[in-house]
Amino acid sequence: MKRRQGWLFFIIFLLSLSIYLLISYPLQLGLDLKGGSQLTLQIIKEEGKVSKDELEAVNAVIDRRVNNLGVSESNLQTLGGDQLILELPGEQNPLVASRVLGKTALLEFRTQKAGTSKDLKSLQIQRFKIKELIEQYSSFEKIKYDDNLLINIQNDLQETEQELNYSPTSNDLYGKLIEIKKYIDNEITNLFIKTDLSGRDLINAGRRQEQTRSSWEVLLTFSNSGGDKFAEITKSIAGTDQLLAIILDGESISEAGVGSQFANTGITGGSATISGNFTAENARELEVQLKGGSLPLPIEIVETNTIGALLGSKNILKSLYAAISGLIFVGIFMIFNYRILGLVSVLSLVLYGFFNLALYSLIPVTLTLPGISGLILSIGMAVDANILIFERIREELFDGNTLTRSIDSGFQRANSSIVDGHITTLLSCFVLFLLGTNFVKGFAATLGIGVLISLFTSLNCSKTILRFFTTYQSLRQKNLYLPKNSLSN
Repeated sequence: MKRRQGWLFFIIFLLSLSIYLLISYPLQLGLDLKGGSQLTLQIIKEEGKVSKDELEAVNAVIDRRVNNLGVSESNLQTLGGDQLILELPGEQNPLVASRVLGKTALLEFRTQKAGTSKDLKSLQIQRFKIKELIEQYSSFEKIKYDDNLLINIQNDLQETEQELNYSPTSNDLYGKLIEIKKYIDNEITNLFIKTDLSGRDLINAGRRQEQTRSSWEVLLTFSNSGGDKFAEITKSIAGTDQLLAIILDGESISEAGVGSQFANTGITGGSATISGNFTAENARELEVQLKGGSLPLPIEIVETNTIGALLGSKNILKSLYAAISGLIFVGIFMIFNYRILGLVSVLSLVLYGFFNLALYSLIPVTLTLPGISGLILSIGMAVDANILIFERIREELFDGNTLTRSIDSGFQRANSSIVDGHITTLLSCFVLFLLGTNFVKGFAATLGIGVLISLFTSLNCSKTILRFFTTYQSLRQKNLYLPKNSLSN
């Protein structure tokens, strides 16, 4: 009895969790249902034409970056010999996507040149000042023209130009700030010497919030050879005033010293941390770029468009009405034909629907029309599993067994048939997902997830609900479980 109650509470917990997930993480819809953004990417090569291999290499890196952004069901195709068209489903921000996808993401590790500590410290101070000025200018833009703030920014900028002995060529204030920042970044980078450790030695990247501060840091994991290189580099500068710089696309994003305790072995373990007062968004962008790998050639976003739902709102509504109508008719048929057992199957299907959608939102799965087809097909399989079980229960009742014994025996006898049928469908889903295109993969993914959840709801949820019903004496009468025409026999 306690075991049955435990399963019932567990199912209620899963239902509550599913509702919470659906509220907290709305379902992502594909291009055909919701629309999204379209980016035209231009591959830049200074000399000669872009080769087929280079085009495929850029395509592969962009595809990995899109996947790391959490955008599934995207569409990436070539246009001519040097352009790519990328379609991102949902309400993705084209500017954020441009910032993440367009960077070369060339990661380098450099050691500081001897005798440059004074110059580096001076440049770091100037870099801190210019970053503050850029933030002040951003706040100036938001509060709409504070003349005093603008004057202060201009005065501080002029002072920085004099200290650096550099005059920017840009005319507007923001352009000058960005130009001076790039100049400082370039000057800092020139104070470091290249090593043989680079992004090619990276096998993974992640992010986490720093324990003592609200800022984020990016975690790097090297290959075996990369870990050995990192240990040798850190060993060579441990305990000295030389710093190790992590440089991305020519910009130093972190400079750190190595303690004397690492003088004998260097930093081992094959991992490193980039700390640079990152926000959560900045850390995620850097993680995506590093995971996707560095671009073999730089690219430029030449056009950004917002595209509407490909199927149109009317077709989407028709598909929705068809799906709901089909489910209602299935429910009516099950209740009419199987009575209490049919009601159990309807409740089990409701749970199945919530579990499915919650898992889609958590993964997340981007729903397209083929994906919805896979969901509906898996619902049909869930009903089919219930029918097998219920027919077995009826056979036991016809043989004169008690209701409790018939329920146990019915689930036990139908178990192997249901599992075998679901496994063969899962194998088909696996092949479709492995070899199919994006939209076919969406169909295979939703069908596969549905088949797995169908096993749980058919064999566990249905039995738990049915057992709960039979605790009430009024619902234990055999005539509520057998067809009407059998009662007179």
